[in-house]
Amino acid sequence: METVNVKINGIPVEAPKGSTILEAAKLANIDIPTLCFLKEINEIGACRICVVEVKGARSLVASCVYPVNDGMEVWTNTPKVLESRKRTLQLILSDHDRKCLSCVRSGECELQKLCKDLKVDDELFYDGERNHYDIDISAAHMLRDNNKCILCRRCSAVCEKIQDVGVIGANNRGFATSIACAFDMDLADTSCVSCGQCIVACPTGALAEKDNTDEVFAALADPDKYVIVQTAPAVRAALGEAFGLPIGTNVQGKMVSALRRLGFDKVFDTDFAADLTIMEEATELLDRIQNGGTLPLITSCSPGWIKYCEHYYPDMIDNLSSCKSPQQMFGAVTKTYYAQKVGIDPEKIVMVSVMPCTAKKFEIGRENQNAAGVPDVDISITTRELARMIDRVGLDFISLPEEDFDDPLGRSTGAGVIFGATGGVMEAALRTAVETLTGKELPSLDFEEVRGTKGIKEATYRVADMDIKVAVASGLSNARQLLENVKSGKADYHFIEIMGCPGGCVNGGGQPQQPANVRNFTDIRSLRAKALYKLDASMPLRKSHENPSVKQLYDEFLEKPGSHKAHELLHTSYVKRKINN
Repeated sequence: METVNVKINGIPVEAPKGSTILEAAKLANIDIPTLCFLKEINEIGACRICVVEVKGARSLVASCVYPVNDGMEVWTNTPKVLESRKRTLQLILSDHDRKCLSCVRSGECELQKLCKDLKVDDELFYDGERNHYDIDISAAHMLRDNNKCILCRRCSAVCEKIQDVGVIGANNRGFATSIACAFDMDLADTSCVSCGQCIVACPTGALAEKDNTDEVFAALADPDKYVIVQTAPAVRAALGEAFGLPIGTNVQGKMVSALRRLGFDKVFDTDFAADLTIMEEATELLDRIQNGGTLPLITSCSPGWIKYCEHYYPDMIDNLSSCKSPQQMFGAVTKTYYAQKVGIDPEKIVMVSVMPCTAKKFEIGRENQNAAGVPDVDISITTRELARMIDRVGLDFISLPEEDFDDPLGRSTGAGVIFGATGGVMEAALRTAVETLTGKELPSLDFEEVRGTKGIKEATYRVADMDIKVAVASGLSNARQLLENVKSGKADYHFIEIMGCPGGCVNGGGQPQQPANVRNFTDIRSLRAKALYKLDASMPLRKSHENPSVKQLYDEFLEKPGSHKAHELLHTSYVKRKINN
């Protein structure tokens, strides 16, 4: 690799040729602040927070886009640089709603931290003209408050480039510029898929999930309600970050402990329903292969992907698995099988899910999600909301003991755990499908070809004298590329896994937000996924069809995978939607 030698603040640095000043400075452990920059997503040099001095340059340059060259001398901390950054922040604040104490991002806001670091403690320019915007609360999953927007464009870049949706962007010009939908439509009236990746990208409190924690606290306080909680696989790999633990720390035991202390009557694991999903989905796959059904079969676990398919690929709805997502399957089983087993009226059960996903808030309101005549899931909250609940009641999360999930819906296998990572659903399904087809035990359960955070992965497996062709995509722009290859005949598969968020649920729109200086230089997705694969490897049971509680469910209630009763409770339907961007 060709390198160049530069000096940054007098320190010699050897950097790869083509690096930016920002990247070269990182090699010298010098952090240059940024606001608009997201690596490979929003590299526009617009906010001017990352400006530095370069010897020979007539003016300050944006380090996020300015390439280094051999012999370059750079200064990142001169009075001129610091004053420029401070003035930029003062101008941003002149049109910013500074209700920091009540803001959902208080203490975790990138703008707030920069103002503190650069000692922006006055109100220069604050008496001038200001914009005022109504808060958009139309969508089921989030709210948009442009009074806190700094026009960094990180949200719109993610929406367009990574998610291939592009329902938000810059409207108007100059001082009247705002990030909004076309023709200032409400977000709910667009083809937004509720993925929440814009929220994760936002550096301030301008974008946030709708907070449903008050509803949960109200249910917990109601003596006539039996409140059950389920937690998705990816939550345990990220919740610890909200309490200062390293990225990728598995906090399953402490999470269960915290949920019990919050007052939930039962603490169950969505991983149980992930195993159940595999039983139904693998059966569906084998049926389609053996009986000439529509192929490729495409997974249905990700509600963001499902809504994207309904809007942008309605002609491929028949390819979707009819299986409900694990969240919805869990609610259906809880309010039918479990309710009968313990003698509780389903109408008294409040089913709360803790998800890494904002699209789950939309999903619980979809049609055909009420197996017991009441909603399968009543309230869905994000990982971030759970962290806020824990803080609100004063629990010392780090000091909590490790506790286990309740039985029987807390039992799961390693196959259920890895649902949280891209490729995990595929691998879990293959473990069951291959053993079902061959009647033999797999010598190795690790399908390495479908692991990793690459946007599109492909593999072919020889099973029972036939080649099973599979593909995995995460992030909706990758999904589009994969589907276009299928439609054009360039690719041919039996089974496709698609996750709406890049890297899968571990990188969901409801996960703890990391600042840009972490996101740009740390592979967050891999670290969180690693925690799930490590947990999978340590579990005594790693195949969904070996879960004793799932076996018991079929023996006592559902009869067998793919039965009429299973279809009534665990399967769903989809609708064709218009594109409205």
